[in-house]
Amino acid sequence: MSAASALLPPRAGVRRLDPILVDRIAAGEVVERPASAVKELVENAIDAGARAVEVTIEAGGRRLIRVVDDGIGMGAEDLALAVERHATSKLPDGDLTRIGSLGFRGEALPSIGAVSRLAITSRTAEGEGVSLTVESGLKGPVRPAPAARGTRIEVTDLFAATPARLKFLKSDRAETAAVAEVLRRLAVAQPQVRFTLRTESGSPTVFPAEAEVNEAATLRRLGSVLGPDFPANAVPLSMAREGFSLEGHVGLPTFHRGAGTHIHFVVNGRPVRDRLLLGAVRGAYADTMSSDRHPVLALYLACEPGLVDVNVHPAKTELRFREPGLVRALVVSAIHEALRRAGARSSTTGARAALDALRPSVSGIGGPVGEGRFTVHTGAAAPSLMPRPARTLFSGPSLAAPAGWRAPAPAMPDRSGFAETPQAAFAHDFAQPDLPPAADLRPEAGAEEADAHPLGAARAQIHGTYIVAQTRDGIVLVDQHAAHERLVYERLKAERAGGGVACQGLLIPDVVEMAPDAADRLVEAAPELERLGLSLEAFGPGAVLIRAVPAALAGGSVKNLVLDVLDALEASGVEEGGPAGAGDPDPVSRRLDALLSRMSCHGSIRAGRRLKPEEMNALLRQMEATPLSGSCNHGRPTFVSLGLADIERLFGRR
Repeated sequence: MSAASALLPPRAGVRRLDPILVDRIAAGEVVERPASAVKELVENAIDAGARAVEVTIEAGGRRLIRVVDDGIGMGAEDLALAVERHATSKLPDGDLTRIGSLGFRGEALPSIGAVSRLAITSRTAEGEGVSLTVESGLKGPVRPAPAARGTRIEVTDLFAATPARLKFLKSDRAETAAVAEVLRRLAVAQPQVRFTLRTESGSPTVFPAEAEVNEAATLRRLGSVLGPDFPANAVPLSMAREGFSLEGHVGLPTFHRGAGTHIHFVVNGRPVRDRLLLGAVRGAYADTMSSDRHPVLALYLACEPGLVDVNVHPAKTELRFREPGLVRALVVSAIHEALRRAGARSSTTGARAALDALRPSVSGIGGPVGEGRFTVHTGAAAPSLMPRPARTLFSGPSLAAPAGWRAPAPAMPDRSGFAETPQAAFAHDFAQPDLPPAADLRPEAGAEEADAHPLGAARAQIHGTYIVAQTRDGIVLVDQHAAHERLVYERLKAERAGGGVACQGLLIPDVVEMAPDAADRLVEAAPELERLGLSLEAFGPGAVLIRAVPAALAGGSVKNLVLDVLDALEASGVEEGGPAGAGDPDPVSRRLDALLSRMSCHGSIRAGRRLKPEEMNALLRQMEATPLSGSCNHGRPTFVSLGLADIERLFGRR
């Protein structure tokens, strides 16, 4: 006898399993962990019309799960049937194609009762209170019991009847976090319901009920679930198409997270985690966010129940749409439209991060009194603030003094220990032409009126990379390369959508050498690249001849452009048709946009390039007129806004 055959059980005839064993097997599909039981019980409470649901757990839900609601309750007959398998009040006509409730299978209570000790107490508005217990699948009698209107369910010793399942559970903290996540998703889906979670860790988590379900109320609920920063960084969304209606709020591209747990989808009142919808979100943010970051959003999709099948997964978290392509296109189009409508906006969290980095620690005679990235000194303990040559701060002919400016007389030293550098030192340094300029502060004619614009008027360029602009109520710091990269990319996309990217022929065609297989890959993709303004052909083994480049990228390095396009081809698979995303209606367009994103980097203003004031202001005006200009193609912010009040706090003025 072989070792494999020795492991096989003895052959037996077919027999009908014991009903209790059947219930325990079925419970494995419905109740995977304590969070699964909480989800089923809370959904039952919502289906019963509850407006307040309180959940209490101990030991991550292993020792105790208690769910109390103020719904319609149950009488004695309904309670006795509720713990029987496949007994439900939610399918009055037996039509599985028109499910309007969260639960419908009638499996939750018997499945939970099969693997734990289950106690149910319930009362209707007109009836008397009744209770019933189920222990490891054995149902007790219905008894009278004092109770408030609604239902109270207690689950103790979960998986006591199947101890092997306990070995696969995670720590109490992880199981508690999973229960909290379930309640957060239900709180997003049902803003009119009050949710309370009590654990052993301390104060309860409460999501207050909203009296009216409207945009403002929904945004308040989203702020309590997704964080207080979400409302200020969210864009409202509303779109309908062929029987589907989509509403909600989506976060700005620069407002993102390291995991996808802040993406919420609600379909006909049911929170879901569907791959089609998640793929649509990823596609909508593809050219505005890095691939390792995830957006923050909550979208509500409504349709006729017959257009979606919710009976495809035991946990009812996945769906099957009758028209998946239509749904995906609706989600992508709605998010694109909302983000474009937002215009040149960047997340408020970027400004907060900048302020935190600048927040000083003050040290004086008494020593350090704060923490920060730089230190402000007071009194005589600040020898580094004594007068020194001004050219170490600002220098160069670009800092010419304004017309009519006159240096004041040197100020008297301050008694607190500060010695003020005479302004004449700056005037002397303005005349030194031997040092490279550190910042361009030349005023532009009409610049005072320009600060009425959202991104203000350019006042300086520092380190040849960042533009400082003044607005009515603060300042704006702009990354000139990231901002111009977005502008070039949007221009190339618009040209492609309008019939083809404008190209500029090279006076002398450029030959780019590379590996033979790489050259073959480019030649195979030549028809697609021609549509993007890049004209090339084979030029012997291991070389391609470049005859034209996109007009927006003219003047850059042709070789670097071609090599970057080659890298993008290998990543997106244009030459082989490429892998399409789930339900992607136009994978070729998506891949061509990816190529344009890579190409646009070469036509952008480089870090280190000095800009004239009129050039800086022109860049700001183009950013204001260009959608999605708050982030570059890779998801990095293009500008950070600092309010005047925040700046004053840095200097102790507030």
